[in-house]
Amino acid sequence: MKDTQVNMMHGAGGAVFAELLGKTLTKYTHNNAGGIGLESLDDGAVIPINGQNIVLTTDSHIVRPMFFPGGDIGRVSVCGTANDLAMMGARPIALTCAMVIEEGFDIEILEKIVASMDAALGECGAAVVTGDTKVVAKGELDGIVINTAGIGVVDKPVRDCGLQVGDVIIVSGTIGDHGLCILTTREGFDLGEQILSDVAPTWSLVKAAMDAGEVHAMKDPTRGGFSNAINEMADKAGVQVRISEEALPIRKSVKSASELLGINPLDVANEGKVIMGVKAGDAEKILAAIKATKYGKDAAIVGRVVEGKSVIMETAIGGERFIEAPVGDPVPRVC
Repeated sequence: MKDTQVNMMHGAGGAVFAELLGKTLTKYTHNNAGGIGLESLDDGAVIPINGQNIVLTTDSHIVRPMFFPGGDIGRVSVCGTANDLAMMGARPIALTCAMVIEEGFDIEILEKIVASMDAALGECGAAVVTGDTKVVAKGELDGIVINTAGIGVVDKPVRDCGLQVGDVIIVSGTIGDHGLCILTTREGFDLGEQILSDVAPTWSLVKAAMDAGEVHAMKDPTRGGFSNAINEMADKAGVQVRISEEALPIRKSVKSASELLGINPLDVANEGKVIMGVKAGDAEKILAAIKATKYGKDAAIVGRVVEGKSVIMETAIGGERFIEAPVGDPVPRVC
């Protein structure tokens, strides 16, 4: 591909995407409306209205395959948007749903997708309140694309730039599950139930964490995985994050598949996990609160925030290495 053309790397959420975002997608004057828009490049925009903070976010979903162990494109489309609201500390209230469907798409499959969305909405405590449907000619689209936008409410927004020196880093569960599930399913590996997508709504565990103590920053490790998310958090806050390799929760099946395929599990997406920077004195209480929730039993304290720059891995053998943001996602079209 020419440098003047969009390629698959631009959709991967890593450094190449960041370049496209900075040079092209966010450079216009009206991308920012009085400090509430894209200037912070957070998971959503905070809109103050009559003393209350409304959070608005949007996401498009083009998962391949549409159905995979642990989830499907419908569940991803709801959870992905609801989780972006949760990362801002906002309780999800309402979602929109727009679908672009290829001519010839099986209505029975469409019904399964919609039913999955409905079940996920029930877990989120939200509802679809408006939407739109378009149909394109056969061959003009790969099945279906779903866009969901969401609104939530929050008293005090949480920003992904909020890490403070002295904070403790918590991850709410195992890393790399969704991306490795999609890749192994896509490539036809029959691993039974060994690798399942983690796609799930995170609001309940986020609320439990915020009720238990002081949460300074949050981000979900979707495209680009843990590596991309933790680097964004550190860069925006102007701090160094030190991660313990031994503390990172990674399933044995995910680790084995990653080694087989030559992929770093830290670089692939999750769709139901949270990275948090929390006040050190509250870390154990917050961890216990997360572990008590449905999707937080594998949560762990994995690192700390210090003065400096970059993200450093303290390895199991006693050394150190940089955790760098991936150039692109090794598993495209996962969300």
